[in-house]
Amino acid sequence: MTNIDTLWQAYFLDRSPAYREKLIVHYAPIIKYVAGRMLIHVGQHIELDDLIGYGVFGLIDAIDKYDTSKGVKFETYASFRIRGTIIDAIRKMDWVPRTLRQKNKQMEQAYSQLEEELGRSPTDEEIAEKLDMSAEEMQELMRKSAVLSLVSLDDYMEQNYESSVTPLVANRVDTPEARIDRKECREMLAEAISKLTEKEKLVVTLYYFEGLTLKELSSIMKVSESRVSQIHTKALTKLQGKLGRYKHLLFS
Repeated sequence: MTNIDTLWQAYFLDRSPAYREKLIVHYAPIIKYVAGRMLIHVGQHIELDDLIGYGVFGLIDAIDKYDTSKGVKFETYASFRIRGTIIDAIRKMDWVPRTLRQKNKQMEQAYSQLEEELGRSPTDEEIAEKLDMSAEEMQELMRKSAVLSLVSLDDYMEQNYESSVTPLVANRVDTPEARIDRKECREMLAEAISKLTEKEKLVVTLYYFEGLTLKELSSIMKVSESRVSQIHTKALTKLQGKLGRYKHLLFS
């Protein structure tokens, strides 16, 4: 039995604040990792330290509510809790006016329509012209849309994290229908990614498939973190317009 297993056993026996504090210290790196990944959505609005601060409450909540009988690793469960707490904190900042959702949808549709018409990815200038916006208005919309993509998670994920983690990790139903659906998801996602620019493909691959943080992406690509965020937002806008009901693949 490892030291952390012994610590969990001791905590489950008497819920001592001292044991709880040791668990918090042991698992604190999860907060930094989750916050570092979420920074790609909100880096132009919130500091990493603020995200980490919000995430601490998620970790504490995860420790208090963790149930080993559900067969989910604590690290997985804690990541969902931390992420949910950060998202809730961002929502409370009320950065998403009603009109933004509509404008974001129009931007997604404009990307899809122009790509079909032109046979290539449209430029920012072409998108701005189609939306009857200036280049500055277009860039501002993309910055705000980055936050929207994060706080809109509740469109497909329940806020009850205990019920959402278990089906995703432990109880995946492997029916013929489910296998077909997953195959369709993979094919649709692969096709959508293939239409991105090389830099956009790199960001999407390293962020969503390799699990890198914004800081790590910036170091690998040798560009600023804000530039990585811009590339990510543009890629996300293109992908969301193509994936439809499979948008959740971009956040899993």
